[in-house]
Amino acid sequence: MELGGGDWHRQLLPRTAEVFTTSRISDRAGFNPALRRFSPPDPAMPEITNLFVTPLYRAALSEHGPKIDAEELANSCYSIAEDDEAGQEWCEENGYPGYTSYASLTDLPWRFPIFADLVASLDKHVAAFAEELEFDLGDKELKLEDLWINILPEGGTHASHIHPHSVISGTTYVLMPEGAGALKLEDPRLPMMMAAPPRRRKAREELRTFHYVAPKVGDVLLWESWLRHEVPMNMAEDERISVSFNYGWG
Repeated sequence: MELGGGDWHRQLLPRTAEVFTTSRISDRAGFNPALRRFSPPDPAMPEITNLFVTPLYRAALSEHGPKIDAEELANSCYSIAEDDEAGQEWCEENGYPGYTSYASLTDLPWRFPIFADLVASLDKHVAAFAEELEFDLGDKELKLEDLWINILPEGGTHASHIHPHSVISGTTYVLMPEGAGALKLEDPRLPMMMAAPPRRRKAREELRTFHYVAPKVGDVLLWESWLRHEVPMNMAEDERISVSFNYGWG
C-alpha cells in the first residue's frame, strides 16, 4: 500500500494566512462579484496586516518518490524496536512511554532500504518547503541530521519541546489509529504575552494560541525547528507510529 495520495493534502499556512488577511480586508474594501476583485479600501478605515507568519507544510509523502509501502515501513519500525536493546533501556530510564530510537540509532537508512527510500522522498519535500520559505542557502544545502522512530502506546504522550540547532523538523505518519491524537503546535510568541488576555474560544485560526493538526497515514508535516510542539495523549487502544527527523544547514 502506497503511503498517502492526493494533492488536497498539501497545505502551507502562509497561503492560509493570506486568505484570512483577504477576508478581513473584504470587510472594509468591498468585494465586487461581477468584477471578481476588491474595490479600493476606504482610506478612512484602518489597515491591518498579518506579519511574521508561522508556516506549516503538509503533504502526502507520495507526492515525491520513491514510493513507500506503509505496511513494510510499519513492520520495519517494529523489527528495529524489538532488536534495539539500547533504545529500550533509554526509554525505561527516561520514562519515555513506548519506544523511540532517538537516543540509540543513527543508521536507519543503512539497516533497512525502505528508510533510505524514505530519506530520498523527505529530501524533496524539505527542498520544496525551503523554497516556499525563501531561504537564501548560499552555497550550502539543507541536509538530514537525525531520523528516528516513535512508537506511542495507549496513554502515551510526548511533552512540549523544540528541536534546537536544526532548521527544519518534521514527522511522517506510519500508523494512526482513530483517537491517536493530533499534533499540538504552540504560538512561538506565547512566552512574551505575559499581560495579554486570552483569545476568544472561536478566534480566527491565525490568532489562536494553539493549533491541533490531525495527520493521516502517509502525511508528512514540516515546520521550522524553533516551533514548539507536543503530542497529546494517545487515546486509541492501538499504537501510534511515526518517523521524525531534523534537517540542518551546512
